[in-house]
Amino acid sequence: MANRFVRSSKYRHVFGRPTRKEQCYDNVRVSKNAWDTNLIKANPEYLSVNWDSSGGGAFAVIPLNERGRLPERIPLFRGHTAVVLDTDWNPFNDSLIASGSDDGKVFLWRVPDDFTLHLDLPADEVQDIAPVGKLSGHPKKVGHILFNPAAENVLASAAGDFTIKLWDIEAGASKLSLKVGEVIQSMSWSANGSLLVTTSRDKKLRIWDTRQEKPVHEVAGHAGAKNSRAVWMGEHDRIATTGFSRMSDRQLALWDIRAPQQPVDGFQMLDSISGVCMPFWDDGTQCLYLAGKGDGNIRYYEYEHDKFEYLSEYKSSDPQRGVAFVPKRGVNMHENEVMRAYKTVNDSYIEPISFIVPRRAETFQEDIYPPTVGLKPAMSSKDWFDGAEGLPPKISLESLYDGAGLKEVAADEAQPVKKTPEPVKLPEPKSDIAAKSEPEPTPTTVRSPPPTMKEQGATMMAAATKFQDTEPVEQDDDDDSSFEEVQPPVERKSAVQPAAAEVKKDAPTPVTSTVWEDVEAPEPKPASSSLTVKGTEPKNTPAHTDTADEEPAVPGSGAASEPLEDEIKNLKALIAQQSQQLTGLTQTLTELVAEVKALKSS
Repeated sequence: MANRFVRSSKYRHVFGRPTRKEQCYDNVRVSKNAWDTNLIKANPEYLSVNWDSSGGGAFAVIPLNERGRLPERIPLFRGHTAVVLDTDWNPFNDSLIASGSDDGKVFLWRVPDDFTLHLDLPADEVQDIAPVGKLSGHPKKVGHILFNPAAENVLASAAGDFTIKLWDIEAGASKLSLKVGEVIQSMSWSANGSLLVTTSRDKKLRIWDTRQEKPVHEVAGHAGAKNSRAVWMGEHDRIATTGFSRMSDRQLALWDIRAPQQPVDGFQMLDSISGVCMPFWDDGTQCLYLAGKGDGNIRYYEYEHDKFEYLSEYKSSDPQRGVAFVPKRGVNMHENEVMRAYKTVNDSYIEPISFIVPRRAETFQEDIYPPTVGLKPAMSSKDWFDGAEGLPPKISLESLYDGAGLKEVAADEAQPVKKTPEPVKLPEPKSDIAAKSEPEPTPTTVRSPPPTMKEQGATMMAAATKFQDTEPVEQDDDDDSSFEEVQPPVERKSAVQPAAAEVKKDAPTPVTSTVWEDVEAPEPKPASSSLTVKGTEPKNTPAHTDTADEEPAVPGSGAASEPLEDEIKNLKALIAQQSQQLTGLTQTLTELVAEVKALKSS
């Protein structure tokens, strides 16, 4: 029954909007290196790109407001002696960035104030940017780097020596090391920065207690030979992974970190495309975005009821090798943009893709913009290495919408949205009325109302529970009822039919038969022996009993008239009770339809 309804969600109609070529970042030379990283990273101010350059490794930083064609010669961030493999922006300072290279070094950089690519200088006079810090310790290439999302100046770097080093940038030294033992394919921090999840070439999913330098869980991940990716789902204790099956089908999986032996509901097959799926999590909308490397599509899911509900897919004929998503404080809230992605196209330009909730409201939409992480860390690097835990304070996006700058919100107001809120919060247990009416044709009227009810989806049964009448039905001893005005047995009392079965085919009253199963029929009294003489079952056809009883089967038997009158009174009481139940069901349906109309209009 639930499959007949459309699931209710305010993100069901989110669509991806491309950007015209003249508003993209053109004349970009993306690195041709085949190492599996995202190639680009973004924050609300800048976009970093692994650059295809000679004479050592370099990457470029592009201010987001400088769209269009870039100059032929731009200032590069140059200092590595080999190709740059990965970069990552500091989450608490939009001008600080770290890079990892094939030369085994991790460099730290600061974007100069008033940085621009359009310089009024000859091309040979454009100066490159030098690093402000160097972290040495890996003997082989550094393929992935990732800042801690809660602690200031804590950086993780994964290298070809099969280890992950955790750096204290303030001290300029590596204080912790995680021995993975295989090539690390991806890693992702938990929201409080205490745990780290990794995927590796040995097809294992590992969840690390970083300060204990050991994995708390090590389980089998995707069975395919190609690379897999993992992303921590914000403040949830859940992890999403993408990978391949043994038959090279792309898969999506959801893991509970408390019991990760098997993914929740198993591995979900996506398609048979060969490109790696790059996962990105948005904690504000509780949505997961999957960008395919080598194809031009980005599909997105909503996390609800411990599973991923497919929303839609942004499709493009332009393939992408690198994708980056901007933090929530960088989206355009005046256009109801909930996420923005940047994708490389043909390694020559970068195109922004805006994901928008289609609404006409011109005020701040607080339901789709909950508080998000700002620029203040939860702790210092020293506190983190000493074992401290905590979530960074949240900021109000409404203050950014109004142009008032960053404004922190109280801790009780900044609780993360664990599940996408439904329009109506309802308990799950079914009501007695719904439970009784499921086997009968009658609930079709209650559970399948006019087309407006379809938007409630699978929550319709819960909606009936909310509006159910929990008070017990009282017996009405008063015989004054609209059902008593028509009494077919009395009208046919003088008519003696030769075949009782034929009389009973005409006798049922449609009103009583539709809800008769909701009321338990009383056991027939011994005195009414004529109820069974005609070969009928009184508990299923109580309306026929009067006709059978009133036939003068035994002339002159006055002793049986009193039990017969008692039986008729019992039937009248049952009919009155059914009338009250029908009235209650009608009232329930009326209130339910009114509630749905109110929800749809809001």
